[in-house]
Amino acid sequence: MNDEFEWIKSITPNNAYQKELIAGIGDDAALWSADENMDQVVCVDTMVEGVHFTRDTLSPYQAGFKALAVNVSDIAAMGGIPQFYLVSIAISREWDEEELQEIYQGMGDLAKNYKMDLIGGDTVSTKGPLVLTVTVIGKVEKGRSLLRSNAKSGDSVFLTGNTGESAAGLHVLLEKTRHAVFTNIEETWIQQHQMPVPHVEQGRILAFSGFRISLNDVSDGIASELNEIAEASHVKIHIQKDKLPVSSSLSELPVDDRLNHQLFGGEDYVLVGTVSKGDFTKLASMFKKRSLPLYEIGEVGEAGSPEVYLHSDKVEKPERLTKKGFNHFRER
Repeated sequence: MNDEFEWIKSITPNNAYQKELIAGIGDDAALWSADENMDQVVCVDTMVEGVHFTRDTLSPYQAGFKALAVNVSDIAAMGGIPQFYLVSIAISREWDEEELQEIYQGMGDLAKNYKMDLIGGDTVSTKGPLVLTVTVIGKVEKGRSLLRSNAKSGDSVFLTGNTGESAAGLHVLLEKTRHAVFTNIEETWIQQHQMPVPHVEQGRILAFSGFRISLNDVSDGIASELNEIAEASHVKIHIQKDKLPVSSSLSELPVDDRLNHQLFGGEDYVLVGTVSKGDFTKLASMFKKRSLPLYEIGEVGEAGSPEVYLHSDKVEKPERLTKKGFNHFRER
């Protein structure tokens, strides 16, 4: 096995038994009809010590905070409201009770922001590394979910925030560990990596806009997320290099390093998606009223073979972007 995404495709069922199911495998979260007004949203993610984090990159508190944040981000990418969470944890002898309490404190502090309730889970011992699995349950108004399959030719492609800082932060942490002394710019990057803020408010604006919107959260990099939208919607997507938003801190990096972090770094947990070109201006106005940024970075091309391209004024031929972000069954 050498490709995480191909493996997922291979185990995806061809049919569903439950008539309430709206979206299963293939989106940021599963979606099913709960009642006449609301749909239920549920997602699950696992963080493994030594794979997703180490004691040198995240404190126990930060590991807990981030484990919940990445799931809340998936709910945001469906336009949903996070409500409940469950935690399954496999603990080795290397972790003491105080550290474990810190993990749960990190989750609890983030949960307070969204008034989420911890409602269950499982606790087991392991001889291997610590494994932390979080399931989040939420809801979204019927007909307002933001599926990857909603993109159409002519749509504008947008981002709800900057990308690349988390990857830059991880690079610094792997080089120096979290115990080092950092510059102000490095601190900015590291904060984004260790304690990302899910774009729930942005997801809710998108859901309530009433527009046809496709959406993904940027967990594996813009290139990977846009390829998933292209595949689900059967379209080509074109983005412009000079339209990618660059934070003031990331602008300090060499252009090639910066672009690599922006496109392929991942773990930014901003939202990337598409909306009809005519509705983008209206959407941007909604964001502006809430003092939130919304960046137009490209457009959806013709229907057909799903592909994503990066265009630059300095290069005549566009570069095809593939899923070069994190993949559990191959190296970056």
